[in-house]
Amino acid sequence: MSRMNDRCEAGDESCLPPQAPPPHDHKDHDHDHDHAHSHSHGRARDRRRLLFALGLSTTIFVAELIGGLASGSLALVSDAGHVFADMSGLLISLLALLFASRPPTARRTFGYHRLEILAAVVNGVILVGLAAIVVYAAIQRIGAPSHVDAEIMLPIAGIGLVANLVAAWLLHGAHTLNVRSAYLHVLSDALSSIAVLVGGTIIAFNPRLTIVDPILGLAIAAVVVAGALRLLREAVDVLLEAVPRGVDLEVVRDGVRQVPGIVDVHDLHIWCITSGLFALSAHIVIEDGTASDPLLRQVKDFLRKKHRIDHSTIQIESTAYDRAE
Repeated sequence: MSRMNDRCEAGDESCLPPQAPPPHDHKDHDHDHDHAHSHSHGRARDRRRLLFALGLSTTIFVAELIGGLASGSLALVSDAGHVFADMSGLLISLLALLFASRPPTARRTFGYHRLEILAAVVNGVILVGLAAIVVYAAIQRIGAPSHVDAEIMLPIAGIGLVANLVAAWLLHGAHTLNVRSAYLHVLSDALSSIAVLVGGTIIAFNPRLTIVDPILGLAIAAVVVAGALRLLREAVDVLLEAVPRGVDLEVVRDGVRQVPGIVDVHDLHIWCITSGLFALSAHIVIEDGTASDPLLRQVKDFLRKKHRIDHSTIQIESTAYDRAE
């Protein structure tokens, strides 16, 4: 008993009463809750947009297919095929959004967010395949032009243009790469409709210029391929966990280093879990004796406010630990 009193008088920490845990900081929790709520609300709005755009695309497809077969216009039939691919893409995007809203599991700890990126890849591949079909048909038509009835072609193309512009307006400013891919589908449809209208007008004034129809088909295909390749490049970047566009790794590193008490930052990685959801992991070396909790809170606050990085995993190391390595 006397030895225990001696240790306590000497300041042995084992004799001190247990300290109460630090008060829970609700700031981070509230931020995460608000961010999750905003993310969920944005996806619900995207689902509604996709449903409406899918209905419009179905209507356009039926009208253009019937009108293209009746008028003999390859451009209109090609555009109908383009719209059919868009219908498939919109349906894939919608299903991906529905699955992505499912909660994480013990095996899939990030949930199903990456399904949206896979859907974007599928959409890009569909667009490239469609463009190849249009190119093949256009080359055949250039060698053997056929009659095109502009009186049927023009009103159908006009209806398609209006419907596509409405759908593009609905999908503009979407939150996810997946829905942005659907927006590109619909926007390329609108451009196709404009091309068909131009071709129909030329043929209406001079019926012998039916070669304009397959030439416009080739132009439509070129626009489709350009959009598809851009979409695929962005989707592959996410799958390869590349640094998100608009985020500079070295700028983030330098910003973290400027926090007082931080000596160095290494093993820094930044990637996208899915569109608009950034993640970061890093090792941070701090000066010996520096309180780690306030410093960690300051770093996380910097990442959120300056770089929109909400999910961060940070390992803190002292300079002594760094020297031991």
